[in-house]
Amino acid sequence: MSTATHSLPRTIGAHAVLLTYTVIALFPVIIVIMNSFKSRAGIFGAPLTPPTPKTFDLIGYTTVIGQGDFIHYFQNSLVVTVASLFFVLLFGAMAAFALSEYRFRGNSLMGLYLALGIMIPIRLGTVAILQLMVASGLVNTLTALILVYTAQGLPLAVFILSEFMKQVSDDLKNAGRIDGLSEYTIFFRLVLPLVRPSMATVAVFTMIPIWNDLWFPLILAPSEETKTVTLGAQLFLGQFVTNWNAILAALSLAIMPVLILYVIFSRQLIRGITSGAVK
Repeated sequence: MSTATHSLPRTIGAHAVLLTYTVIALFPVIIVIMNSFKSRAGIFGAPLTPPTPKTFDLIGYTTVIGQGDFIHYFQNSLVVTVASLFFVLLFGAMAAFALSEYRFRGNSLMGLYLALGIMIPIRLGTVAILQLMVASGLVNTLTALILVYTAQGLPLAVFILSEFMKQVSDDLKNAGRIDGLSEYTIFFRLVLPLVRPSMATVAVFTMIPIWNDLWFPLILAPSEETKTVTLGAQLFLGQFVTNWNAILAALSLAIMPVLILYVIFSRQLIRGITSGAVK
């Protein structure tokens, strides 16, 4: 009884901290979405209140869809993000399986080398990356963005997935080898299904920086044909006049894929994070 009494204030305090953090994290998102349904006067007159019949206006969304070629920008972002996620998860899982399953000279050094990619920002190599893309003829192509984002996401993917793959039972893999399964079959049919929560965790942590990135689309793919959502939203930012209705509507639409991905993978994401914490 006394233990429960002592733990109650601690539980209340922990929930209060988490609730405060949730409010702080969601407040900007709610403000952006809420004001995207207002007129310009409503945005500046009462930015913290929900839209009323007097201030409700869809001019921002009609402007984005009709003027900014937003659907094309959205498609570009979707192609880049999905392709980058596919390659990050595929190559990251393969590398993690090799590092966790096989013992060879330089195994630990290779893992450390990949971990350095998490600590060193890829933007430090922007000039070299731009020179490489120019020499390869990949400037103003979605391929350039996919290659950069794949390289950016691989270190974290290998670091997380290798720790989870070490927990997969050796007896299960050895039983597969005794039954005559190839290493590829063991990897795809036995190991990958068991690390799906960690794959979901990597997917969410990888997708958000890719989808929200403005740096590399601005440098490597600034043409109209290859603009992404974040770069396309700059269309409504002017030197003297800024169309806040359109900007807030564009940002609200850009938020949707991240929210949808979280809703779809939330259970596996939480399972992956908590299982990692328990270990």
